[in-house]
Amino acid sequence: MTEQELIKKLSSLGGKASAIEHPLAKRIYFSCEAENSYEISRFLFEDIGARFVIATALDCQDCFEIIYHFSYDQNGCVINQKTFIRDRQKPQVQSITPFLPAAEWIEREMHDLYGIDFKGHPRLERLILSDDWPEGNYPMRKEVKK
Repeated sequence: MTEQELIKKLSSLGGKASAIEHPLAKRIYFSCEAENSYEISRFLFEDIGARFVIATALDCQDCFEIIYHFSYDQNGCVINQKTFIRDRQKPQVQSITPFLPAAEWIEREMHDLYGIDFKGHPRLERLILSDDWPEGNYPMRKEVKK
């Protein structure tokens, strides 16, 4: 499947994937809201055959953003799914571990550092922070004083 065909497939998701960009060869970026993230990630993995590489989180002041990075190895394209979590008081998104167990540790890491709740995660417990780290204090959030 070519990059243009990948973009066409993403466009066919009924508006769930928006702001689809192709700024560089072998790179596709698109955005989605948290409530569509699970379905789109599953589509990329199961229907398209893209390989999950990693996910990264950002505190964008008005929302949290998770970028899921997938590789479409058949043509060397990297697909970046930007997921926006708008509720800063109770940030949550559906865990992708039911179909992608490899995401278990990175979701735990994002939970530790940002306080994002991954609904349906099989073992959402501390991974990085020490056991005596203050509960509810997330070191990568912008409001945390260092």
